[in-house]
Amino acid sequence: MNINASDGLSLQDRWVAASGGAVPTSGADVGRKALWAIRELGLPAIVKTCLSCRSDHHHPSGKFRVNANGKLLDVWLLMHCDRCGRTSKIPIHERISVRELENSRLMMFENNDPATVRELVLDASLASKAMYRLDWTDTWTLETHEPFYTLDDPEPINIIVSFELPASIRLERILMLGFGVSRSQLRSVVASGRVLLPVDLDSKVRDDFTLTVTGTESAGDILDGQGKITTFRYDADAN
Repeated sequence: MNINASDGLSLQDRWVAASGGAVPTSGADVGRKALWAIRELGLPAIVKTCLSCRSDHHHPSGKFRVNANGKLLDVWLLMHCDRCGRTSKIPIHERISVRELENSRLMMFENNDPATVRELVLDASLASKAMYRLDWTDTWTLETHEPFYTLDDPEPINIIVSFELPASIRLERILMLGFGVSRSQLRSVVASGRVLLPVDLDSKVRDDFTLTVTGTESAGDILDGQGKITTFRYDADAN
């Protein structure tokens, strides 16, 4: 079962869904589950040198430009330089035949559909093709919710981490925020074998995954066990 953080459900509802289904990725087969979600705060900055002021950070304007030349169309996504405000264009379609573009898709471009803007801004293949990269600073928060039972017993627990946006984030950073511990404390816990990870602690992750807290007396201390939703803001300097 794939738990998608952008499905419109509350974190508690998604936790209920997760409890009744299979764990999406990795993790030991244990009965108890908790759900963490990487929540979207905004779209990433587009890192590309401005032709006017040579700054390198832009943000999407939320608009497209569609130009028709006979039966051929050009479609661009517009972005503004954060420093000087210059408008630049990211090519989406160039010299494409009107018949090759679905009418519904064309309407989205002409109406500046926000979902289409988001889709294309987050499109890694478009970023590669147009030779820019994405800066995810201040674009996400980690929201956690503990399960509906105490965590101070020795039973293991699976924690499902779902992504609302494809931000590439260091696993270490997610766990420091989620467990509320320092880097040294986290590394000590992982080295002790009390937290089982699907990838190395220093890896960057961007897709849903599951980790396991093994059954130890201190598992409850690690997870806090307050039963409350807490939001942690991403600290770019620590990424």
